[in-house]
This record gives sequence, C-alpha cells and structure tokens, in this order.
Amino acid sequence: MAGPDLLRPDPGLAIVVMGVSGCGKSSDANFLFCRRTVAAMLAEALGCGFVEADDYHSQTNKEKMSKGVPLTDADRLPWLESLRGAIRDRLGRGEDVAVSCSALRLRYREVLREGDRNYKPGSYGTCRVKFVCLEASAEVIAGRVERRAAEGGHFMPASLVQSQLDLLEIDAAEGITVVDATVPANAIVEATVAQFREELASTARSQPRVSAASCF
Repeated sequence: MAGPDLLRPDPGLAIVVMGVSGCGKSSDANFLFCRRTVAAMLAEALGCGFVEADDYHSQTNKEKMSKGVPLTDADRLPWLESLRGAIRDRLGRGEDVAVSCSALRLRYREVLREGDRNYKPGSYGTCRVKFVCLEASAEVIAGRVERRAAEGGHFMPASLVQSQLDLLEIDAAEGITVVDATVPANAIVEATVAQFREELASTARSQPRVSAASCF
C-alpha cells in the first residue's frame, strides 16, 4: 500500500509576472501588451489558474491611484496579504498558478513568497513562488499606460509611472528572471514554461498550448 506521502499531489508553483504597470511592447509597434497579458497567456499554456493582483486592491487604493496619488506601504500591505492568501490557497491544493503583480520591491515579494508555507526568508531557490520581471523603457511604459487609460482599461494614470520606476528594485541573490518586454509575448511564455518545467505540478508538465492567434 502506498504511504501517505505518495498520495499527496505534487507541490504547485506560482509564477509571478512582475514589473511596472503597463510594461511591455511587442516587436510590432501596433501591438502592445502588459504583464497581465503575459501572465494570462502563461496560465493558458499551463492549463492552470490565473490571478490578477489589481483585482485584490481595495476601492480606496484604486481611487487614490486614479487621482494620481502613489500608494504607501501601509496601503499596499493588506493588498499583498490578500494576494498571498490567493497564492497559498492554490499551492496548498498542489496547483500551479500564474500571477500578474507589480511586486516592485523586495519586501513586497517577500510577502508573496510566504504564499509557500515552507518558505524561509532568503531561501529563494527552494521557494515555490518564482518571479519573471518584464523590463522596458520609461517611454514604452508611459505610452502603454496612456493608451490604456484613454481606453478606460485601467485606473492608474501615466503620471504614476515614474513613481513605480523609482520603487523597482531587484537583488541579484533572488534569482529573478529579467525579460526584455519588447519581444513577442508568446516567446516570453514559451521560455518561461521551459525554464520552470521541472518544478511545475505534474498535471502541468506538458507542451505549452500557445497558438499564434492567441498573441494578437
């Protein structure tokens, strides 16, 4: 008879697509994408859940940002804790999950890493919460945010882009994958799946199902 350990599902993996809001532009100047797009495509490729961090902001936070007022760490903490709970819930069920979140500072990412119940501060390599950072120029990011705001697609104005860039910090010890956000989104997704394939839950160890049509 199989022991209890053999009956447990493989541990899941949370892949957080991070970076400044609006970061990302494809090689086609007429097609813009953001971390949400990449994370959603990653979830589709893996056949797993998708979590959008913006959905976890309080209405107060959204109103502040819509007025061009940067959030404080006190504003962000309840938001990050709610997001941590969503990650912990999925990992606790042995599921993979793709997450879209700015996660700009180390202290913010540490809150999210606690979605792995076994995480010990600094044990980045064994943590079940991984980060892929989309990197783009300030001009590309501002242009994307302005367009999205004009279309009513987001509550954050372009005026807050610089405040986000000022917050962005990455410690080399974290082992965060930094990606050029000006390459096609499907290429980023395929590379991410390949990088983490051996750490994904067994139910997700399959070839990515990203079609060319899904990139437009």
